[in-house]
Amino acid sequence: MSLFDLTGRTALVTGSSRGLGRAMLEGLAEAGATVIVNGVNKERVSTTAAELRAKGHKVHEAAFDVTDDASVVAAFNQFDAEGIDVDILINNAGIQLRKPMVEMSTDEWNKVIDTNLTSAFVTGREAAKRMIPRGYGKVINIGSLTSEVARATVAPYTAAKGGIKLLTRSMAAEWAASGIQANAIGPGYMITEMNKALLENEAFDSWVKGRTPSARWGHPKELVGTAVYLASSASNYVNGQIIYVDGGMLAVL
Repeated sequence: MSLFDLTGRTALVTGSSRGLGRAMLEGLAEAGATVIVNGVNKERVSTTAAELRAKGHKVHEAAFDVTDDASVVAAFNQFDAEGIDVDILINNAGIQLRKPMVEMSTDEWNKVIDTNLTSAFVTGREAAKRMIPRGYGKVINIGSLTSEVARATVAPYTAAKGGIKLLTRSMAAEWAASGIQANAIGPGYMITEMNKALLENEAFDSWVKGRTPSARWGHPKELVGTAVYLASSASNYVNGQIIYVDGGMLAVL
């Protein structure tokens, strides 16, 4: 099991004060990593950090907006000043907007693209600048079922998550020779705050359960095993891949 031991590694998970990011962050901490909680809400970041410290984990706090280029750069400069080396980066921060394209403004489109795709490029770029000289790094981007297929009313999210798949492969193409593995996780329908409206919609809930071979929604903690695997030395020759954790949804018609 030493292959999956993250002791001595430091992991930054964007958007990790709640939801999927929180679950993966805690999973990495349980595997031995020092973790960095991130989010735009400083109070929520501090609360999450305190809860993890109470469980005995080593935790740093970094409240910054991943859609603000200058804030991302400043955060990594601060890590440098404090002697914090980010060995593992999970680009998890994301938002959703459900609206027909013909009713969507360009600003709304850009906000989703910036949060779900451009932020992964910017944060990944800053992390890789530090990882390359060290010859080690793990970058894990969070994709979606919509990295492969589309649904009506979520066009910018679909475009962003499709972009995540090929951004991941671009990262692998450029950074693999420097000892960095860049991969992605594509969650299926998960029980999260973002999906609250869908969970409460009886027709949609029934569709998810009927369409998924596992006949249920996923739980955020069910991403932890894949996240730890991709963050650990167990995946040292895995690069440019996207692993779907979807209860089998994409496997069937």
